Amino acid sequence: MMKKFLIVLLVALAIGQAFVSPTAFAQNPRVTIPDFADLVERASPAVVNIRTTENVVIQQAQGGIPGMPEDQAEFFRRFFGVPIPGIPNTPKPQQPNSGKPQESERGVGSGFIIDANGLILTNAHVVEGATTIYVTLTDKREFKAKLLGMDKRTDVAVVRIDAHDLPKLPLGDSSKVRVGEWVLAIGSPFGLENTVTAGIVSAKSRDTGDYLPFIQTDVAVNPGNSGGPLLNTAGQVIGINSQIFSRSGGYMGISFAIPIDEAMRVADQLRTNGKLVRGRIGVALGDMTKEVAESLGLGKPRGAYVRNVEAGGPAAAGGMEAGDVILSFNGRDINKATDLPRVVGDTRPGTVAIVQIWRKGASRDLSITVSDTENNSSVAKRSDSPANNSGATNNAFGVAVTELSDTKKKDMGLRSGVEVAGLADGPLARAGIRPGDIIVRVADTDVSGVKQFESLVKGLDSNRAVPVFVRRGDSTLVIPVRPK
Repeated sequence: MMKKFLIVLLVALAIGQAFVSPTAFAQNPRVTIPDFADLVERASPAVVNIRTTENVVIQQAQGGIPGMPEDQAEFFRRFFGVPIPGIPNTPKPQQPNSGKPQESERGVGSGFIIDANGLILTNAHVVEGATTIYVTLTDKREFKAKLLGMDKRTDVAVVRIDAHDLPKLPLGDSSKVRVGEWVLAIGSPFGLENTVTAGIVSAKSRDTGDYLPFIQTDVAVNPGNSGGPLLNTAGQVIGINSQIFSRSGGYMGISFAIPIDEAMRVADQLRTNGKLVRGRIGVALGDMTKEVAESLGLGKPRGAYVRNVEAGGPAAAGGMEAGDVILSFNGRDINKATDLPRVVGDTRPGTVAIVQIWRKGASRDLSITVSDTENNSSVAKRSDSPANNSGATNNAFGVAVTELSDTKKKDMGLRSGVEVAGLADGPLARAGIRPGDIIVRVADTDVSGVKQFESLVKGLDSNRAVPVFVRRGDSTLVIPVRPK
């Protein structure tokens, strides 16, 4: 019995050793733990500390000591010669600060050199509002930097220092980043220069901004890391550390980096033009839910739902309407609402784009000329006249409607529709419709008046949800409704 036990024990030990032995790791290099020392040694000289200042006016009251309780201030006035108004034989009071600006520390961030002749990439929020930008290299040389341009919406900025033959970081391809790969950050968290932290890529294409699909990591990033590089194991920059998710103000395990491909697209325009020129078409967007997609006949949620079209804007001129779903833009698929601003923003103003939309159960193509200037014409506002709450609500929607006046049509930029005057306990009330809303379309049929609406509702299949297009203020809502 003892012999059998010893054999089992030896087998178990052998198996355990196989799992933890260096030989086992060597046979599968994918599970080896990387050593970042050589990488950090090469990359660190190209990472800089950025310190910013601003000019502020400090007003000091005559005879007072700012920030000190009055009893302590009295002690200092009597025993250290600080002037005391109204008491003789004290030094002559100094005149208060007359409003002359003084340089004051504003903040600390990070950046990295992308050109040997002093071109540096950082975050826009690091340098925004700064009077003076100071860049400190790892060899302790400090330079005043010139801001070449910044874009707050993508949080990218480019600065230049008067220096040459500087070390620079090679740029990687952020489109090839894989979830789970090792990455590290170098920066100045809390002003601690050239601090290195490491982790893995947690996710890609995180939607935390209008124009950027962020790289999410678990690399420790704190205030001061902003603008520093996110590096892969080859020492290439794949992102700019920009944001953290935090309830405390410090690192909580989630950080976000701007993909370097996106950042360089912005940086190239900033260094050339000093600003970023974006395309726009003038639409307000909403997310596509599963229920709305099914009611529209799309099957699965896809595309960008158009809540509103700017009057006189490029989209309106091209024939786009509120309630349309944008499926593709110039050949690029639009899978969700956040895809469209990026695709349109990347399009050169003046380009005639082919936009595929879904309307009334079928797709169609529109030609829209992309613009880059804000249109001053505003979308018509809804009239504030009180709604008429009279009328029958015994139809399948449980809603009473009234005719839409010509004045209201003109004010709201509508061709037709009916106004909700009253609601019973029915499907529209449960869906959140309220008096004053305008029903403009049911399924694929435009609503032209009260009689046509009642007839339309009467003929609906109670076993199938239909999309009801409702105008509320400047937005068009699509509400899937199953008639009772």
